[in-house]
Amino acid sequence: MSLYLVRHGRPAPDHSVPASEWALDPAHEDDVVRFGAAGRLPEDAAWFTSPEPKAARTAELLAGRPVDVVHELREHERAAGRVEDFPAVVAQAFARPDDVVRDGWEPLTRTRARVSAAVRRILAEQPGRDVVLVGHGTAWTVLVAELTGAEPDLDRWRGLRMPDVIVVDWQGMVSEEHSSWTGRCPAPGWTIRRFKPHDEPLPP
Repeated sequence: MSLYLVRHGRPAPDHSVPASEWALDPAHEDDVVRFGAAGRLPEDAAWFTSPEPKAARTAELLAGRPVDVVHELREHERAAGRVEDFPAVVAQAFARPDDVVRDGWEPLTRTRARVSAAVRRILAEQPGRDVVLVGHGTAWTVLVAELTGAEPDLDRWRGLRMPDVIVVDWQGMVSEEHSSWTGRCPAPGWTIRRFKPHDEPLPP
């Protein structure tokens, strides 16, 4: 069983509203279609998506149909407004996951708990099946840390493209208490197969 964590395609930014309301940029829908045609996603899998418009549209383009929405898969919550040096502020959020690093931003520990609980529920309801989840870079970064027992990898977060996919493979049983934010996983059940498959060229 494998878990495919797809990051949405490129959005159309509108800083008058939160990023959670941004749509997928129609000018970049072809990028999503080409990504889907590259053969990186399983043909037979259970599909779910974040409720955010850019993710839901990405999922629809990739799956060829509307995809079931799971509200807890939404991105790290961030208030509206342009953020100068956005990567540096996100780095602060990773460094201080229990804190509100900017007004209107969700602590990353809350994002991690919310997303991880939803994914565990999905996996329990889809035993033995490959699962494709369409969502967001920060949410997937903390989820991978939760599943593997590793520290969240900010360099990998920076390397993700739009769209992109992280693939993790199930290797055995994992205790529900297997990790905390900085803990270790005594019996890891998930391993990263590939984090940056965009290193493989897309077809022309």
